[in-house]
Amino acid sequence: MLEAGVFGGHYFKGDISEYPKSWFKKAKINDTEFDINLNCFKIKSGLTMGEWIKNGWVFNEDPLGWFQWYCRYSMGRRLPKIDKVQIMRWKAYGARHKGAILKNCKRNEMQCRIRQRQALLQWAYNPFF
Repeated sequence: MLEAGVFGGHYFKGDISEYPKSWFKKAKINDTEFDINLNCFKIKSGLTMGEWIKNGWVFNEDPLGWFQWYCRYSMGRRLPKIDKVQIMRWKAYGARHKGAILKNCKRNEMQCRIRQRQALLQWAYNPFF
């Protein structure tokens, strides 16, 4: 995901100290600001952090949101109640957006629904189908 280009390279806000260095060898990162050119599809996709918070999607355990939870989960951290909520969100998000692409786009038509494809990538789904 980080190598493909997500969150304008600025998701971690410059602090990657808790994650394996190997994740960032080819990652597209901007420590100071969101850079649309670092996104895989060169577009902005998704809501702002403020909107995530307003909607109740950010938990104290992971103040940067879902992707921070995903990274920590992939490194072995387990918080059963939070994990259940986040996995449920991941499944619902993927089903909705992948389904829309499959319904409305021809196979390998990468310019079709690029905002949804960028969003899927940011939710750890392969957008290249």
